[in-house]
Amino acid sequence: AVYEIIAQLLTASENSKVALYPEGEVELVDQYSITLSDSTSLNLLMIKGLEMIPRYLWMKNNEMVASISGNLHIVREDFKAFRKELQSLQGTYEDEYLFKIAKELSNKIDKVIIKNVNVFTPEGTIVNNQDVFIEGKKIKSIKPSKGKVLNGTAQVIDGTGKTLLPGMFDMHTHNTKFRGLLHLAGGITSVRDMANNKQLKQLSAQFDNNEIIGPNIVIFCGIIDGSGPFANQRNVVDNLEEGLAEIQSYKDLNYDQIKLYSSIRPEWVKPLAAKAHELNMRVSGHIPAYMTATQAIEQGYNEIQHMNMLFLNFMSDTIDTRTPLRFTMVANHGADVDLKSKEYLDFVSLLKSKDIVIDPTISLFENMFTSKKGVPSPTYSKIMKRLPLIEQRAFYSGGLPKEGDKAALFKDSYMNMLNALNDMYQKGISIVPGTDGLPGFLYHRELELYESAGIPAAEVLKMATINSAKITGTSDYLGSIEVGKNADLILIDGNPVENISDVRRVEWTIKGGTIFYADELYNKMGIKHFK
Repeated sequence: AVYEIIAQLLTASENSKVALYPEGEVELVDQYSITLSDSTSLNLLMIKGLEMIPRYLWMKNNEMVASISGNLHIVREDFKAFRKELQSLQGTYEDEYLFKIAKELSNKIDKVIIKNVNVFTPEGTIVNNQDVFIEGKKIKSIKPSKGKVLNGTAQVIDGTGKTLLPGMFDMHTHNTKFRGLLHLAGGITSVRDMANNKQLKQLSAQFDNNEIIGPNIVIFCGIIDGSGPFANQRNVVDNLEEGLAEIQSYKDLNYDQIKLYSSIRPEWVKPLAAKAHELNMRVSGHIPAYMTATQAIEQGYNEIQHMNMLFLNFMSDTIDTRTPLRFTMVANHGADVDLKSKEYLDFVSLLKSKDIVIDPTISLFENMFTSKKGVPSPTYSKIMKRLPLIEQRAFYSGGLPKEGDKAALFKDSYMNMLNALNDMYQKGISIVPGTDGLPGFLYHRELELYESAGIPAAEVLKMATINSAKITGTSDYLGSIEVGKNADLILIDGNPVENISDVRRVEWTIKGGTIFYADELYNKMGIKHFK
């Protein structure tokens, strides 16, 4: 395996570094000698430079015996019995590394004046040349800049020619301890977690205490799926009674929302939704196989994830949405969805009358439907060269296979998704920006695509801030720059109301009384800053 070869080269290297082709280098940051419960001695290597997240390799006699990365565990046959022990031991070293980074990159603030900065308002306008005074975690005053600083004890930050935005909300995330840095570096201070393990509250507390760098998790969404060959393994139930019990279990953990997945049996949806609503929880998700979005809404959905799930509404309730058909059917037939047809207009009226929220993750479909194998994906092309080498390679894969005329057809289907997104916005449907993918960078692309669909940049930024705060029930203290609210703020080198792509130019993020510099956060993940 390539990892084993790199590990061998690194341990033999005099400076613990190895150059990569065609660019970059990999570094052996640390190695630990560890004795397992059966007295076997192994070396755990921590390697940086291949990916954004450090790679940990377990070695014995210069041979790799395991590589554990998140949910992917590759373990040599003779060490299979030790998999959980290896995972637990490695987790301790990972946490220590993240605790160290948090101490190193966190800059506590007491009193700060951001001087002569242009401020984005909750109405979507820019007020130029303001002095914003922060004390601790709160915004204390916002006043026109007079050219002098009255509070001599405050730290002064020059905001001339730059834009102060509220921290943004990524409304579709799956958080891990390593991903928090990317959110804050990208200007995202609050997130909804749309399915995770039941230990998520522990990670959230570590984010809140700044023990590990990460965003506020403002909505916790539990997931339930039915059994079967395509089940989402995070939480599978075999019958309705188990599903009802799981909803209660999530409520007991103070979760806010339930996400139903593609293998849920259609006849379960109504009673599951009723149970969730009885507990004051929202219901959202994929549309289960052999249902339509219309049926799911009528049986209790409050929200739908992913634009393809909306488009499938116009195709058939005979589609097995557990399989890749949920993508290929839309790629092949999405261009045919008529946005002036009675069927479509009736559906949008239903969305409006039931106040259904749409979580389109449109950038996923740009990559899936329009990218070409061997060519940089348009979704990631602006940032690829900033990333470590292995991350770059993933963006040449080309999404769905597209032979012959399929490339043009799939692009037309994707463009019709953008048309529908703009049409739903024009008709007053609540739309929330989320990624379900690479934090920060994919979020910036999501916002760019909303604007390219025809939604004004100021309105897109409101979706990313105050609108999301209202939908998550946090607008009393988050989502806008107003006196008395939390000082979760980002400084943009540019004006994203005039050029939405300026959201990529985050200089720093303030969250919870701490300022984080984007270049320092990116540097820790082997990513180049925009400058």
